[in-house]
Amino acid sequence: MKLETSWSLSGPIFDRFTPLDKEDVARILAVAKPTTCSLDPCPSWLVKSCLEGLLDPLSNIINGSLEQGVFPDNLKEARVRPLLKKPSLDPMTLANYHPVANLTFLGKVIERAVLGQLQQFLDDTAGLDPFQSGFHPGHGTETVLVAITDELCRQSDSGGSALLVLLDLTAAFDTVDYDLMIHRLAMSGVRSQALNWFNSFLRNRSQCVEYMDQVSDRSPLLCGVPQGAILSPLLFNIYVRPLASLVRSFGLDCYQYANDTQLLLCLEPGAMSIPDNFTLCLEALSNWLRASRLKVNPAKTEILWHGRSTGLTHLLPTFDGAALSPSPTIKSLGVVLDSQLTMEA
Repeated sequence: MKLETSWSLSGPIFDRFTPLDKEDVARILAVAKPTTCSLDPCPSWLVKSCLEGLLDPLSNIINGSLEQGVFPDNLKEARVRPLLKKPSLDPMTLANYHPVANLTFLGKVIERAVLGQLQQFLDDTAGLDPFQSGFHPGHGTETVLVAITDELCRQSDSGGSALLVLLDLTAAFDTVDYDLMIHRLAMSGVRSQALNWFNSFLRNRSQCVEYMDQVSDRSPLLCGVPQGAILSPLLFNIYVRPLASLVRSFGLDCYQYANDTQLLLCLEPGAMSIPDNFTLCLEALSNWLRASRLKVNPAKTEILWHGRSTGLTHLLPTFDGAALSPSPTIKSLGVVLDSQLTMEA
C-alpha cells in the first residue's frame, strides 16, 4: 500500500535494549501494581517485600530476555476472568460480562523494562502521530476534545462549516495482525534484536478462562495485541499510525485516542458541494482498515454537522456501504457535542 512504503527506512534505529542495573529494576518494581495472577508462583506483594534478596535473579532474567531478544514462553499465557459489567445486571446473561485478562507479574515487569526504552525512542524521534492522544504521556481525552472544539470554533468564526466523523472500530485491539505489527515496528525504526524481542512477545500466546475454581483448556491466540499487557496500548498506537497520515493526505484533519478515531472536514463559507476528496478519503480509509485487519462498524459511525449545512447533508457519500447521516448530537470521548457547540445537550 502507498502508505506503508511512504515511511523512510533511513533515520534513527532502535536495534537493541540497554541492559538494566539493579537500581533500574528496583524502580520498575516500586511502581508495579501488586496484582497477582493465578499463574504466579508466589504473590506479587511477597516479591516486592523481599526485593533486596531478589534483585540479582530478577535483573538476570530481565536482561537475559532483552539481550537474547526472547520473551519467555511460560509468561505468555493469560487467565481470563469474566467480570459482570454492573452488579445490577443479570449474571446469567453472557453479554453482561466483559473479559479481564490476567498476566504473570514477572512478565509485566519485563514489559515495563521494554516500555520505558521504546517510549523514549518514540519521543526522541517523533515516532507517534502528534494527534494520537491515547496512552501518550502528556496527552489525554482533553487533548483531543480541545483540538476538535477549537477547530470547530474557528470554522464558525470564519463563517464556514465542518463535518465531524466518529469512526467505530470493532474489537480493534483484538484483530491486530502480527506480521503487519512487526512491519510497522520496523518502519518506526525498531530493528534487529529489539524487533526479534517484539516478535517473540507477540507470538505463541494462549489463554484460558478461569471462573471460580474451574479453568478451561488453553486456546491459542492467533492475532491481537495481548489483552492486559502493559505494552499493548503503545503497540496499537504504532499499528494505527499510518491511518492519520492517510486521512491528512486527502486534506482532512484526524484526531485519535487509541482506537477512537475522529475525522474533521472543514468547508469554506458558502460551499455548495461535498469535496471529492472526502469521498476518496473514505474509500481509501475503508481499504486501509480492511488491509490492516481492522473492522469498522458503519452503522455505529456517528456524524455531526457543525454550522450551516446549506442543504449538503443529502450529498454525503456512503461509507463501507452504509449511508452517512448527521445526528443532532454525538458523544465524543464522553462529552456530548451538538451542531452549535452549546455544551447544553
